[in-house]
Amino acid sequence: MNAKVTISNRAGATFPVRRMNFNFDDVPEYWANNSAGITHFLTALSALFPDGEKLFIDSVRAVRYHPAIKDNEALQKEISAFIGQEAMHTQEHVNFNFSAQKYGHDVGKFERETGVVIQAARKAFAKLVKPFGMTQEMVDLTATTALEHFTATIASQLLTNKHIQELMTDPTMSYMWYWHAVEENEHKAVAFDVYESIFGKGVKAYALRSSALVMAMTLIFLVQSSFVIRLLKEDGKLNLKELGTIYKYAYSPSKGIIAGMTKEMLAYFKPNFHPNDLDTVSLLETWKAKLGL
Repeated sequence: MNAKVTISNRAGATFPVRRMNFNFDDVPEYWANNSAGITHFLTALSALFPDGEKLFIDSVRAVRYHPAIKDNEALQKEISAFIGQEAMHTQEHVNFNFSAQKYGHDVGKFERETGVVIQAARKAFAKLVKPFGMTQEMVDLTATTALEHFTATIASQLLTNKHIQELMTDPTMSYMWYWHAVEENEHKAVAFDVYESIFGKGVKAYALRSSALVMAMTLIFLVQSSFVIRLLKEDGKLNLKELGTIYKYAYSPSKGIIAGMTKEMLAYFKPNFHPNDLDTVSLLETWKAKLGL
């Protein structure tokens, strides 16, 4: 692993902020088992993270001094650690995305397009729900709550799906993704707890968070899939072999990481759902030991 790790517990939360410094200089072009399809599939996901995680940080920061939570010392500590972890995720994915340029993959343009989509979607959804008394802040926090469930779920699948793990052959990239996956599950309840503390568990709050997840998943699928197709096309690798590999390890019922998310994703639609209902404590302990975290 080409990374230096510094762990900070200054926030006093139930999870630390780990300051990473990965060196992507020696990462090969097709770092996932020499597969263009899987490499580009994960690279397309990586392109979503910088602006996506900026939304997470901004939306939680915008409401952290709301009267309902400003005096909740424990939750404030969790928020600080959440922001710290997400900031590190943003930094490392930006660095990896930039490093792909040496192979002619301009992932930066996909980052910028992701930002445009996020801003357009959040403003459009806010207009749609404004007649119901819902503010832009509520919409942003709701989107974060829904997207945090997605990231925690795909992260837990990455930590349990042996088929995708067999393809994570580059030590730097595998460590980065596993570290990110661990932290997504460490802080998976923070945005949700902020959301419920401010907006409660009523019909309006439930309807908003449920509809936000449907919209968010639709946008993620469309945007990420378009990035994959364009990366493959630009690389001269848009063919049935690579598309078949992506289907096998992403969407097939037997091995697919996305297919494996179905049960946990649907759990979000339970009216009394909470992220900690999906127990990943022992899974995280195992992986933190493996990664030396």
